Amino acid sequence: MIQQRFVKNCHLTYSKYFIPFFFGLLMGSPDLKAQKVQAELDVIKSWIRFSDAPNALYHHLAGQAFELLDKRTNTIAAIHSLPDWKKRQEFVRKTLLDIVGPFPAKTPLNPRVTGIIVKEGYKVENIIYESRPGFYVTSSLFIPDALKEKAPAVIYCSGHSDLAGYRYPAYQHVILNLVKKGFIVFAYDPVGQGERAEYYDPGTGKSDALISETHSYSGVQAFITGSSQAQYVIWDGIRAVDYLLTRKEVDPERIGMTGRSGGGTQTAYIAAMDNRIKVAAPENYITNFTRLIETAGPQDAEQNMLNVIARGIDMADYLEVRAPRPTLMITTTRDMFSIQGAIETAKEAARIYKAYGRADQFRMITDDSVHASTQKNREAMYAFFQKYLDNPGDSADKELTILTPEELRVTERGQVSASLNSETVFSLNRKEAEVLENKLQIARKNLPGNFVSTVKAAQKLSGYKAPVKWNEPVFTGRFQKEDYVIEKYFIKGEGDYPVPYLLMKPDHPNHKALLYLNPLGKSAEALSGGEIEWFVKNGITVLAPDLLGTGEMGQGEASSIRVYLRKWFAATLIGRSITGIQAGDIVRLVTLLKSSNGIDEGYGLARKELAPALLHAAAFDQAITRIALVEPYASYRSVAMNRLYDPAFIHSLVPAALEAYDLPDLAAGLAPRKLMIAGITGGAGKSDPDSKKDLQVVSAGYHYRKADEALIIQSEKPSGEFTDLYKAWIK
Repeated sequence: MIQQRFVKNCHLTYSKYFIPFFFGLLMGSPDLKAQKVQAELDVIKSWIRFSDAPNALYHHLAGQAFELLDKRTNTIAAIHSLPDWKKRQEFVRKTLLDIVGPFPAKTPLNPRVTGIIVKEGYKVENIIYESRPGFYVTSSLFIPDALKEKAPAVIYCSGHSDLAGYRYPAYQHVILNLVKKGFIVFAYDPVGQGERAEYYDPGTGKSDALISETHSYSGVQAFITGSSQAQYVIWDGIRAVDYLLTRKEVDPERIGMTGRSGGGTQTAYIAAMDNRIKVAAPENYITNFTRLIETAGPQDAEQNMLNVIARGIDMADYLEVRAPRPTLMITTTRDMFSIQGAIETAKEAARIYKAYGRADQFRMITDDSVHASTQKNREAMYAFFQKYLDNPGDSADKELTILTPEELRVTERGQVSASLNSETVFSLNRKEAEVLENKLQIARKNLPGNFVSTVKAAQKLSGYKAPVKWNEPVFTGRFQKEDYVIEKYFIKGEGDYPVPYLLMKPDHPNHKALLYLNPLGKSAEALSGGEIEWFVKNGITVLAPDLLGTGEMGQGEASSIRVYLRKWFAATLIGRSITGIQAGDIVRLVTLLKSSNGIDEGYGLARKELAPALLHAAAFDQAITRIALVEPYASYRSVAMNRLYDPAFIHSLVPAALEAYDLPDLAAGLAPRKLMIAGITGGAGKSDPDSKKDLQVVSAGYHYRKADEALIIQSEKPSGEFTDLYKAWIK
């Protein structure tokens, strides 16, 4: 895969390095010399084999996902009878519930109609209900005229549509066609959309970010507590069914569900977990994880479940667990969700329906189009509902007059946050984080037992794999400086990727070595006058690497929060974390350092968002004898508690960590090793008084082991350089 993108990455390399270089020549840039020297510190830039190195993290995660998915393929291939399929269904039901749950208790919906719109042939009731206490769901119930008996109902799930929700014209077109064909339709706003924007700015009338990114933004925090955005989405849908069943117009035995894109995700999930959905028609979502990872990659937070691939689940399971209830896959050939994956999933799902003797109740319809609704697909969906919800009639798609946003406004001010001070995923998850924090506080009283349990939990939840073998470093160059030398190397990491590093050796070493980690990359402080040089001139040998996701092993694709999240979500699917992988490579590098001639001790220093990786590595391996965390954020708790946390911290988060431990617990367990924490911040990346709570946990651990003098805490960032603090740390 690296070689396949060689030409593309040569172009990117040219753009990244040579264009700025020659532009600097023309403009006489004062930074030209520094830029040239920094470029010379690259270790693998000229190696064709590693031309795709910036994407190595994604490829590494993808490779592990493919291995897990191959195991599932073998499991499915061994199923040959209906009893075996039924066992598989039971496994999937229990596994999905364990992954997504536990769901909260069902509480009163407290529904109320806020307005009624009468149209030709139907009426609309605008309704608000609470899927959880104080968590308001805006919705509209479309009811055909002249119903003589209980009628079939279809729940419509909306995909991403900025702030429109189900008011988006393309979604209304489907809703109104179903209504005109005699179906009751219940449409509700997904969390974060329509009148449920969670980062809404009343000044601009817009959300603070693209709607899909706000899903992921709060979804990351849900993952930290062991929950998920998917849980909130699924529960809203389950409660939508609950509401429908309170309506006298609805036949409880004839309920269907459909939706496109993000609505297709919701349909697949909810219909898999709620047997009251008799007919399901997910559109423009279902593919399989192999093809998704090979193409678009993991998407928004609600489309990912913790450890789902590691637990043996693929998208086909969302359909197969429903069998033999009728299910229609709606697809397009040029969709962002791979059509090949959809074909493969449909082929597998058809097997269980055939085993049930209900082959006709599963179908895949495809049209030649992009990620969009087409007339052919819509008419197939209408006909499917008409047949299996026993509501025969004309399935032709018709042009209809859609309603205005004002007609479908549910709340007085158009947003639940402004009108009702609604709970949000963030606020609800923050309460979960507080409960978990209280449990951690109780566990912290059990010393020294908590030190041991913290390490075990961190190893498991981070997906850490202790290094079992080491390859010899590859030497790529040397620079002779005054009083020291800079050598360039790379070593193989956990997978088939390099870890490039600089080794800076003083002419008069003191037998100490430092692993220096900077999220800006190995060369950020390696120039003359930089922080690394200060350590070298104090006799310390310094190894500065580019861990996966940093420096030469960095971003890869064009930078955006979605691309950034794609890698983190990929890790969550397979039971790994980027921090856990980095921690393994840190242990590998420290072992390499200590095996060098004349090195007696190995230290570790990490800046900002790389501090958690070093903290995990130091907790797992005693070879790191001194640890310095410079401008770290205080805890995973502080990220979960901050409505507007710093997205730069995402790659360093460990999903579900707060169920068992937090960063201060790891730090406390380092005693009696020497630890310095300087310039600590909160989850928003700024000074935060709450950080004192986290530091108290660390201090208590050091005090318990009578190692108070080994702990150096400088809460605020020093006004000058950090070197004065470093003097005390290396003393």
